[in-house]
Amino acid sequence: MRKYPILICLSLAALAASAQTDERRMLSLEEAVSIATTENPAIKASQYEELAAKRQRQAAIGLRMPKINAVGSYIYTGDDIAIDANHLKGPVSTVAGDLITAGVQNGIINQQTAGFLQGALGSMTALDWKYTLQDRSFGFVGGEITVPVFLGGKINAANRAARIDESTAGQAGIQTRNALISELVERYYGLALATQVVRVRTQVADGIRRHLNDAIALEKQGMLAKAERLYVEFKMTEAERELKNAQLQLETIKDALNNTLASDNADYVPVTNMFVVQQIEDVEYYKSLAANHNPLLNQVTLKRQLAEEGVRLQRSDYFPQVVAMGGGSVYNYQVTDMLPRWAVGVGVSFKIFDGLNREYKYSAAKQTVRRVEQLETKARSDISILVEKLYNQLENYYNQFESVESSIDFAEEYLRAKNVAFINGMSSASELIDAELNLAKVRTERIQMAFSYDVALARLLEAAGVSDEFTSYARRIDTRQITFDNN
Repeated sequence: MRKYPILICLSLAALAASAQTDERRMLSLEEAVSIATTENPAIKASQYEELAAKRQRQAAIGLRMPKINAVGSYIYTGDDIAIDANHLKGPVSTVAGDLITAGVQNGIINQQTAGFLQGALGSMTALDWKYTLQDRSFGFVGGEITVPVFLGGKINAANRAARIDESTAGQAGIQTRNALISELVERYYGLALATQVVRVRTQVADGIRRHLNDAIALEKQGMLAKAERLYVEFKMTEAERELKNAQLQLETIKDALNNTLASDNADYVPVTNMFVVQQIEDVEYYKSLAANHNPLLNQVTLKRQLAEEGVRLQRSDYFPQVVAMGGGSVYNYQVTDMLPRWAVGVGVSFKIFDGLNREYKYSAAKQTVRRVEQLETKARSDISILVEKLYNQLENYYNQFESVESSIDFAEEYLRAKNVAFINGMSSASELIDAELNLAKVRTERIQMAFSYDVALARLLEAAGVSDEFTSYARRIDTRQITFDNN
């Protein structure tokens, strides 16, 4: 029986260890890109926008199709629709009687025939001379169809505009994706940098703590001045404060990365190293990419095309509108037989004068095209300048990286020399601490330059419209993987 509590405890311990392992998830940059470009709400929103534009384009195709409607009506009028001739009975009877009498007098009609005619006339006048054409209560069920024959180009313009809107939504989605990749690179490597800074600050604090212990011991032996020990205590307090600030910064960047990856409180550990590329293409290469692939430029071009379709749409008002139509009923309730059961026809509408409305709208549409053309020209110039600016920043960060890296060997050797001198009592504690802080500073600057280089590269590729190629740069032959300790 005693085995069961032991087994339970071991199982709980295994589960706890497993949970602790799962809390920290190793994450490569390629995995992060895949997650962000799938789960981020901005990506999902752009996908919905593209889907909506696609549906609008499909709806525009329906403008070419016939419109078929089922119709039904029931009508109850105030009275029957009829022809009432009762007011003609008197005049008709008088005229007919006079004609019969004249015929008898002239010997045209004999008495027997006259009597028959008089009787027939009396029977006719006794009838109701009201003829109902349509009962006051009637209804029908049927259908109607309209087919656009020629609308001056409106349908073609609407379909082209819908296709342009769909392409614009696609380019907006690419822009969102590229911006997200740049953001991800900054936060992914930002987390790696912040983690390393915490590590550095921890090492510095631990090192100064050891120096403080040594300083206290040397002071007791009379080998170190009190001022030197107080200086070490001051540096210790400063190191602990900087460590706390670095830890807070690390938590902030963790939250930012989780936000980009649409994750809830996941503890990701970046495993893809920062890198620098010794040789990249010249600036004209990236300008050429931007001219062809930058989604913002493509959107401006599409807006110009959309404005041109607006001109064609307004021009269509100068043409006649021709529509074929037809209809029929399949069920009738008390509908007179005098009405036809089906009808077809063609309708033509031509606007002659509308107060110069179409003229001004047509002119406004042409001005819109000119405005967008100027915006397109400026956008191309702005993107070209942006590419050149980012390229120069990238080169500058690489040069700074090389400059900082060249000083690491000196900082390491200087620290070793000061450490030996301090132990032998030939160097002050302040000199040793300054040497240790200098080495940490140089190493931090080196990885900071690598971080700045990678972020600048991501933004350069975003401006060029090829952000998806970022990870391929890390696999180039002349790429150097950068960690805190490597040379």
